[in-house]
Amino acid sequence: MEKLKFAIVGCGRISYKHVEALINNYEDAELVAVCDIIENKAIERKKQYECYTKNNKVVVYTDYIQMLKKENIDVVSIASESGYHAKHAIDCINNGTHVLVEKPMALSLTDADDMILTAKKKGKKICISHQNRFNPPIQKLKRAIDEGRFGKIINGTARILWTRDDNYYKQAPWRGTKNLDGGTLMNQCIHNIDLLQWMMGSEVERIHSERDTFLRDIEMEDFGAILIRFKNKSIGLVEGSACVYPNNLEETLSIFGEKGTVVIGGLAVNEIKTWNFSDIQDYDNVDESIEIDSVYGEGHTPLYKDFINAIINKKNPLVTGEEGKKAIEIILKAYEC
Repeated sequence: MEKLKFAIVGCGRISYKHVEALINNYEDAELVAVCDIIENKAIERKKQYECYTKNNKVVVYTDYIQMLKKENIDVVSIASESGYHAKHAIDCINNGTHVLVEKPMALSLTDADDMILTAKKKGKKICISHQNRFNPPIQKLKRAIDEGRFGKIINGTARILWTRDDNYYKQAPWRGTKNLDGGTLMNQCIHNIDLLQWMMGSEVERIHSERDTFLRDIEMEDFGAILIRFKNKSIGLVEGSACVYPNNLEETLSIFGEKGTVVIGGLAVNEIKTWNFSDIQDYDNVDESIEIDSVYGEGHTPLYKDFINAIINKKNPLVTGEEGKKAIEIILKAYEC
């Protein structure tokens, strides 16, 4: 079977992880084109890929519509500004490609629904880049939950304690804006919010929130807190900051139940800090913690592998459009409070 042909739209801060994931899945996929309105950014991603694969066929574009017309592409990875995700995804789907979309999949539920509906009409697949679901400690936690080892789940907490200084926002003026980005909850916290709701396994009943802009010169919040009551009566707590001094501190997911307590921390929920259950299973003593060098973690490679397999085997990926929508729904409700 021929390799799936990928293209990347948007070659900014996170795009190198998408190139890295394609390099690591080289047996099943290849990068054929990259696109960014700033040509030099696209050229850098082309060089990154070709350096490892010795592939000299990656074509650089500054217009993604022209790229879609000229190239034979199976999948487009969309890593552009968040406010453009929906338009870029729908255009790509309408031009016959599957799409892998960076978080958040969209900035409105209407756009998210349009993406999902368009994909269904065209018979294409959507995968949302919630790569932390593939962290080994997170997979281990999900297994314990699915096996019912917690008994009744009482509450879960998601803490994202990072720093994003003024230089971060000045590097890309769209960051922190209402129309193209959102604030700390939508940008920095969405991965852990996704994990929290995935683990709690219930629809949301009601939400309360507090948000403010304390230090950064941005339109949206640099600190946010959310209290979530799920329909299964469990409670979720979210604490998200871009104001931690002087560096990123942690991203931690904690789950508490009548028969178990688990805390997964590290820079990107990659280290098991606490693992206690009333029963004992063989996998309990296996330390699934992984070393990482950035808050982006190492989940993009298995995320891509899962999506590639979903396309080849005609099944759903782990993080479908419907799954990706759940986190933004919580955040948008928090913004309404």
